Amino acid sequence: MTNVMDRPIRRSAHGQAVVAAIPEVVSRLRTVLGRDVVAVLTARTPRAVTRWVAGDAEPPAREEDLLRDAFQIAQVLSEVEPDEVIRAWFMGMNPQLGDESPVEALREGRVRDAMAAARAFVNAG
Repeated sequence: MTNVMDRPIRRSAHGQAVVAAIPEVVSRLRTVLGRDVVAVLTARTPRAVTRWVAGDAEPPAREEDLLRDAFQIAQVLSEVEPDEVIRAWFMGMNPQLGDESPVEALREGRVRDAMAAARAFVNAG
């Protein structure tokens, strides 16, 4: 019989977003969305994104929260979609968000709306 403590732990998207180090969060988003889109998301320069990934600097608190929110949404989508689809989803017009892109909604602070749109997308497929 396998001991419960011996089983690998699989964290939820929320759990991953909470425990991941910020360089890991930004690196994953850079891989999925591209450095320039992450820069647009946070209203920072692409160079700042590169520094965050390298661990040479940390984003301000507001941007860190935004990055973790975007990371959590990307993780939810990654359960059913490849990175190319996730990138298109983040950048494209979304009818559930009033035809704004999820990137725009997140920048405006509409995190709950963006997460609801991601869950609707996952559940529709």
